[in-house]
Amino acid sequence: MLRKIIVFLVYIFNVIVFRVKCVGQENIQNKGAYIICANHTSNWDAPILVSNLKRKVYVMAKAELFKNKFIKWLGDKCCVFPVKRGMRDIESIKYSLKLLKDGEILVIFPEGTRKGLEKNGKAQNGVAYMAIRTGVPVIPVGIQGEMKPFRKVKLNIGEPLDFSQYKSNKPEKEILDKVSKEIMDNIIMLTNENI
Repeated sequence: MLRKIIVFLVYIFNVIVFRVKCVGQENIQNKGAYIICANHTSNWDAPILVSNLKRKVYVMAKAELFKNKFIKWLGDKCCVFPVKRGMRDIESIKYSLKLLKDGEILVIFPEGTRKGLEKNGKAQNGVAYMAIRTGVPVIPVGIQGEMKPFRKVKLNIGEPLDFSQYKSNKPEKEILDKVSKEIMDNIIMLTNENI
């Protein structure tokens, strides 16, 4: 219940401050697991995304954020969990795989850090690994606009990408790279699409 209240308050704040417009909600069904992947340019990306989606989602966030007691409390209430960057965080990978197996939605920013698409545009292979390992569809999202007060921000939710033909417990690097590139190409397209 507290999570719903927090998400609603964040939604109201985002509508007023960032004038958020969300397109493509129909691409997320009421049931079933998904991995939602979006570009990452601001600390506001996750709150804006989570508060505008109709289903409950779990968000993977950098472990450093959880050093702040308030952020840790807020994260715990809003289904945000830590991932240690720069290493294989087996615990967070196992938790993510369990969430997907249980039919939940997982939000990941595949660039691994706030970059902006123009600076790199390359996804880490963790998202591809989870998609291939589970056979769960990936929904790309393009976040458009500057995260500045009273500037319009748009969420462009794409159609699910199906990588189940590659399903494997030990995917090859070549396949991981291919899937990562396809995910990122779709995010870039949605980010640049005029909506």
